[in-house]
Amino acid sequence: MTNIVLASLFLPLSHFLVSSTALRTKLLRRLGEGYFSLIYSVVALGAFAWLITAYRDAPTFSIWVAPVWVKVALLPIILAATALVVAGLTTPNPVIVGSDGLFERANIVRGVLRITRNPFFWGVGLFAIAHVITTGHVSGVLAFGSVAFLALAGASILDAKKARRHGRTWDSFAAATSNIPFLGIAQGRQRFPWREIGLWRTALAISLFLAALLFHQALFGGNPLAIVRDAASQ
Repeated sequence: MTNIVLASLFLPLSHFLVSSTALRTKLLRRLGEGYFSLIYSVVALGAFAWLITAYRDAPTFSIWVAPVWVKVALLPIILAATALVVAGLTTPNPVIVGSDGLFERANIVRGVLRITRNPFFWGVGLFAIAHVITTGHVSGVLAFGSVAFLALAGASILDAKKARRHGRTWDSFAAATSNIPFLGIAQGRQRFPWREIGLWRTALAISLFLAALLFHQALFGGNPLAIVRDAASQ
């Protein structure tokens, strides 16, 4: 159990310490952008690899058992999270590291950015929170909770960093977007962008979601399809 606790702490702390403290400035000055990015990537991949290994080896101590209807109700949330991740990775976004030049592009706020300016972070966060609820055991809460904290706290931290760096340019971008999904639309600052998101992104997200359902038991254990069948038979 000690291993999963340490891995769950190391994942967010390593990211924030390297990317959001004075250590980042010192490393950038000493190593340069290229080597810093390489080291950051290695640390990030190592942190995730450690967490995955620790999770697979951790003992399972149940805290709660989520009802079948809750697990079924969370499936659309996981599908939406997958769609946010896919759209977030494939839509030009000045918030993404190394994409600051996009702030100068006209009409950059398109597609999923009308929903949230941090689609990848929110997709990962919602995915992780859903799995915290469905697993219901200590190792699941620690591992997926760590990922959720990294994603959702990371979105706010990155926003603050961009605001300090870009000033008025950021203010204009932030006024046209929102961190919390759909908040800008609810406030009338944006519109719902189905056509801009693109059919192919939606199709890819659905395909990945269905593939995960089909191969979940073989790859990760647990059988979400069995949960759906149980819910249908009740």
